[in-house]
Parts: sequence; C-alpha cells; structure tokens
Amino acid sequence: MSNATESRAARIFAKTFDSAPRWMASAPGRVNLIGEHTDYNDGFVLPMAIEQRTAIAADTTNDKTCTLHSLTTGDTATFEINGELKPGEPAWSNYVRGVIAGFQRLKLPIKGFNAVIDSNVPLGSGLSSSAALEVATATLLEAMTGQRLDPVRKALLCQKAEHEFAGVPCGIMDQFISVMGQQDHLLLIDCRSQKGEPVPFDNPALALLIINTNVRHSLADGEYGKRRAQCEAAAKTLNVRALRDSTPKDLEADMSKLDPLIHRRARHVITENNRTVEAAHRVRAGHWERVGQLMYESHDSLRDDYEVSCDELDLVVELARKIGPTGGVIGCRMTGGGFGGCAVALVKADSAKAISRDIGESYLARTKKHATTFISRPGAGASLAETH
Repeated sequence: MSNATESRAARIFAKTFDSAPRWMASAPGRVNLIGEHTDYNDGFVLPMAIEQRTAIAADTTNDKTCTLHSLTTGDTATFEINGELKPGEPAWSNYVRGVIAGFQRLKLPIKGFNAVIDSNVPLGSGLSSSAALEVATATLLEAMTGQRLDPVRKALLCQKAEHEFAGVPCGIMDQFISVMGQQDHLLLIDCRSQKGEPVPFDNPALALLIINTNVRHSLADGEYGKRRAQCEAAAKTLNVRALRDSTPKDLEADMSKLDPLIHRRARHVITENNRTVEAAHRVRAGHWERVGQLMYESHDSLRDDYEVSCDELDLVVELARKIGPTGGVIGCRMTGGGFGGCAVALVKADSAKAISRDIGESYLARTKKHATTFISRPGAGASLAETH
C-alpha cells in the first residue's frame, strides 16, 4: 500500500469483511492557488492536487447490496443498487450514490460491493473532500466495470453527482484536478473549453502551506447559490454569455446599469480571471514576488467585492502579510468557497515550519481556536491498484 490511509482502509476491510480487498482506489483533495468563484462563470482556475487523499478498499459481492463503511465518520451506509438510485442517509454516502447513478446512466452494470473508505483530506475545509470521494468512487467503478472513462467525462460525471445527490451547484474545478492532477504541476483549467494545461511547479525551494482555520460559518449555507445567481444576473445585464466574456473596461462602461452589489460581484470575477491567467504565466517564468502580489489581491477582492471571507480567514492572511518575504511568506489568500475553511500561503520551503508555528500561535492567541497547518507539494491525480 502506498500510504497510511490506504493501508488502514485495507486492514479494516479485511477485518470487517473477512477477506482482503480486491481493489484500492484513491483520489486527492485540492488546493486552489488562485481563481476563486470563477469556475461557474466559464473562467480560469489554477489548482493543484494535494498529497492528502481519500482511499477506498473494495470488492464485489454476489448480490446487489452496497455496504460502505467510513473510517472518517465512523458510520456505515447500506443500500440496494437495483433500479434507480435516490439520495439517502448518511449524507456522505450521496457522493458515492451519485457516482453509481452516473455509471448506471452509461448502461454500465454495477454489482453490489463492500467498501471501506478512509481519508486524510480534512472535511469541510474547502479542500474538496467531496470531490476526492466522488473521483475515488468513479475510479473504483471503472475497475469493477472494466470501462475506463475519458478523464473529462469522468470529472463531469462526478460533478453531476454532486449537483444531483448533494445539492451543491459546484463548478468543474474540484473534480477535474482530482482526476487529472500531476505531480509537481499546477493545472490551469479553462472552465469553458474544459481543457487543462499543466503548469510546472517544481522549484524545491518553494512549498504551499495550507492553514485550516477550523471554522465553518453557517452563513455558507445558501450563499454559494446566491453568488452564482448574482453572477448570472450581471452577465445578463452586461449582455454576455458569462462574466468570462467581460473586461474591467466593459464593466465600468456599464456600471450605471448594474446594482452596486451586483457590480462588485462581477468586478471580483472579471479581475480574478485576469489574475489567474497572469499567475500561471508568472509561475512559469518564476516571477514569485508577482505571484504573491496576485494572491493578496485575490484575497482582498474575495473579502471586499465577493464577500465570502470571514474574520478568521482575514486574520490568517493578515498574519502572513506581517511575516512577509523576510520571514519566508511570498503570498497568501483564502482558498475554496469561503466563510471559513482554509487559506493557502506560498512560502519558502525552509521557513515553512517556522511560519506554520508563528501563524498557529498568533491565531490561537487572537481567536482562542487552533488552526491546523500542513505543507503540500503538487500531488498526483486519481489512481487504482488491484491488490489480488
């Protein structure tokens, strides 16, 4: 087994089901360097797969019963896969059910199976634990059915599962990077053409430090859908297919037509698209100082124009700015949907531990909450091993 998560899933599977698993499928979470809330506006994003993964140890059964045991939540889901699948309890099982339903639509026969799921992707932190579970499930089902899906089709199937079974109208970024991530590369994804362009990130002197605020504000419920509707309203007023097709100049020219709130939402998306494309170019060129500036600009825009940050995320970014380049911090911003979750900092690798400690201590002193930090290099996408 390649890591502790896979080893634990295999061990518990053998203990629970009295035999070794036949397959081990795994898929990574992700962190987005820059390009937030642009994906559902047909724009650009620049994520990477993280080294933390969700693993599924599994084998087929002789009936149509699916039994899933989660080591992360400690509970078990059991359901029949005869006929059309519907969402059910526990809620996390819907990510798996939705992917199975997607394979059924492709007329691929799904047998019953037993599975043990383990993950070291932090839940509810904006690192796409849901996409990791969906993509790991799709990778397992490819093995079970003997049908490899085209990577884009696989990612879209997983996205549809999240829309229909979890009720989250997410863009394509999370599933795409979980399927297509490459070691030592970011991926510049054009969310309209659904094409990904690998961007080398192989400088050993640099790393990404992910700081989990360990807060999740209930305000997040419903706000994602609201932002999406506001962007659609802005695009309609600006007479473009999506905000990706508008420029800062267009936006200012039509400012009088837009409600001030809708104007701010559109301004974030339009400027964030420009920042993301520039950031990919700057990473390739090794212009790290400019990459850091773009990250800070992105955070400010998410905080002020898109209003999806929160006090804890703002504090982490403020602490990172104070440490600054002399202490090894090049740039920092919130990452993910917002209202809590994680910030990501581009740091000098040899300073990462000290930065992590300094931010953690200051954050605790100011909030009375513990932040969780980890360092990641760009990791690989989904993988499958047949164990016997």
